[in-house]
Amino acid sequence: MLNATGPQPEAQVTEIARADHLAQLNFFVKSPVLLGRAVLPGMQARRFGRLVHIDSEVAHRPPPGRSASATAKSAQVGLTYSWARELAPFGITVNTVAPGFVPVERHADVREIRDAYLASVPAGRMGTPADIAHAVSFLTSE
Repeated sequence: MLNATGPQPEAQVTEIARADHLAQLNFFVKSPVLLGRAVLPGMQARRFGRLVHIDSEVAHRPPPGRSASATAKSAQVGLTYSWARELAPFGITVNTVAPGFVPVERHADVREIRDAYLASVPAGRMGTPADIAHAVSFLTSE
């Protein structure tokens, strides 16, 4: 499972620096590539493996001011699709789980944002870390 995140710059498209876009691409694409290079040879030899990227909805519902993150996450999704097709003949599945806003400890001070987000969720409830864990557990099972 790949679940890496870091600082995500927030700036309007006319103000975000090229370096911010490149840093996000470097982080969200380089991480899975390096991990893949480390684990894929063994998976291919065994003809079995499971890779799950933890994405986010930012690739599918990008908020204003987050073009660098949205671009990088979209690249990560493309990488997942590409690898899934390429590695399937080796018995290796590659998936992505793209949760929305999941309130955890680091979101304790953003109640207003959390409430506004919840109002946009058709199911009427926020996801939980356990929801994500269950999805990943299924995707990594035989």
